[in-house]
Amino acid sequence: MIDLHTDQKQPVRRLLLRWAPPLLLLLVFCVFVVRINAVDKFGLVSREGQTFEKGVVTEIIQDNLQYDGSRVGEQLVRVEMKTGARAGQTLEMTSSSGYLFGAGCTVGMKVIVMQSVSGDSTVASVYAQDRETVIYVFAGLYLLVLCLVGGKQGVKGALGLVFTFFCILFMYLPLVYRDHSPFWVSVFICTITTIVTMYLIGGPTMKTLVATGGTVAGVCIAGLTATAFSAASGITGWNVSDIESLLTLWNTNGIQVGGLLFSGLLISSLGATMDVAMSIASAISEIHTQTPDISRRELFRAGMRVGRDMMGTDSNTLILAFAGGSISMLVLDYAYDLPYLQIINSNNIGIAIMQGLAGSFGIVLSVPVTVLLAVFLYTLGRKTPAA
Repeated sequence: MIDLHTDQKQPVRRLLLRWAPPLLLLLVFCVFVVRINAVDKFGLVSREGQTFEKGVVTEIIQDNLQYDGSRVGEQLVRVEMKTGARAGQTLEMTSSSGYLFGAGCTVGMKVIVMQSVSGDSTVASVYAQDRETVIYVFAGLYLLVLCLVGGKQGVKGALGLVFTFFCILFMYLPLVYRDHSPFWVSVFICTITTIVTMYLIGGPTMKTLVATGGTVAGVCIAGLTATAFSAASGITGWNVSDIESLLTLWNTNGIQVGGLLFSGLLISSLGATMDVAMSIASAISEIHTQTPDISRRELFRAGMRVGRDMMGTDSNTLILAFAGGSISMLVLDYAYDLPYLQIINSNNIGIAIMQGLAGSFGIVLSVPVTVLLAVFLYTLGRKTPAA
């Protein structure tokens, strides 16, 4: 006789077995995040009385637009304040023509105003165009397209992306600020985000375990390669272009700024390595499912054939990414016709080369590591047939 009551409980039990441990870990994770973010920041710059508020340009009193389309000097504009102590009031202020600060104001433009209020006195200037809404709209559109095109897997990928971004903001930054090693903090962040993302995509399966192990191994290989390159070339995290500003953090908070370069390398190589590891794990899982009697050697060869096809494109991923980020510097070097020895031995070029090559090392070497791990786990417990 079939016990219908027991049969009805089975889906509930399976659901609890899958989601109860992750939800418990999520609760512990949230408590940890709240604790590490309870930190008092050292005031590097005095901003007493200074705030950034929203406003809308209502009138251009004096423009700085030239006949050739360029802007020289400052604009004099009137801005209706939308937030802050002067909300609802219209203030007269300037907007510089700099490329880093200010904005080419037009009537109706939404702007961010930097203002200092002291009693009835107000000093204000246009800081930048208000881009907050645009950023959120495009980010939302990307997540929407990802979910529509990817379906259920796209939704899981979007959740993984949001979680990764959350970890960088609310785990990596406070831990580094608390004087923990940036390198090991990035290893921790990469491991946590990989586990969560892979679990969302693959569930509690052997494929998820294989992809997670391959990703973590690839990221660590990239970090070790960068460390070896640093020791051989003399390039360290102290050679970055913004070291003067970072030294202030080192002197006031003791932050290990020398490790920021390598920790950033690990985080930047995470996405590409994760893609390679999951693709290989999925391919080997499918091969093993369709041909369960395949030998370990043949399974390894099949996995390597899949991995080699991916190397052809993924090996260029980070090199092209870092080359694209350095394109302005390369154009300047070309325009000034700098000598080859000066260019190849400069710190900026060396850092870009180190980042691209170390990350690519991690991607390429994650292929055999993932294949070996997959072959071992998928065939674990199988008796080796007689020759």
